[in-house]
This record gives sequence, C-alpha cells and structure tokens, in this order.
Amino acid sequence: MELSARNQLKGTIKQIVRGAVTGEVIVDVGGGQTMTSSISLSSIDRLALKIGDAVVVVVKATDAMIGK
Repeated sequence: MELSARNQLKGTIKQIVRGAVTGEVIVDVGGGQTMTSSISLSSIDRLALKIGDAVVVVVKATDAMIGK
C-alpha cells in the first residue's frame, strides 16, 4: 500500500491494551523508542493485529507535537 504521508516509522507491535471501545497499540520503532496509537477495537480486529506483527506507524503532520 502506498501512502502520501511522509512520516512513516516501521516497527513491531510490543503490546495491545484493549479498552471498552478503543485500544492502545504500542509499537517498538527501534532504538528503545515506542509509539502508541489509540484505535478502535474493530480496527484492531479487522487488521488482526497481534504482538510481534511488523507494522508501519503513520504520523499525520497536522497531529504531530514536539516537546523539549
């Protein structure tokens, strides 16, 4: 799948925390860094996400924050 988004980080799912409606997918993106994405449970199930899966984290520039 090709995407126009330039901010793409390859990683491996480290943990999935299921809530009532959404879940947190924690992805190891290397160098001891993780990214966490909150997505619907239906998306987790539809994509059949599981720990150890290779995934790509796509960050929309309009939603990125920088801290120092």
